[in-house]
Amino acid sequence: MLTKIFKSGNSLAVRIPREMGPEEGAAEIERVGDHWLIRPVKSAEWPPGFFESIRLADPDSFTRPEQGEHREIEL
Repeated sequence: MLTKIFKSGNSLAVRIPREMGPEEGAAEIERVGDHWLIRPVKSAEWPPGFFESIRLADPDSFTRPEQGEHREIEL
């Protein structure tokens, strides 16, 4: 399918025919060789590697000394 690339402000935009496009929202674009890969961003997904990037090497380093030991209580 042939479409148009056009200038929108200081950026370029790609016109995606309605029958091919998702609902309006965020999209991710990636250059793969001489191709562009455009896919909608699913808000329920976390970025790849997100949880590994925030995991603490030493969980004890998260506790403040004055905080004391962790304990569970019945509510």
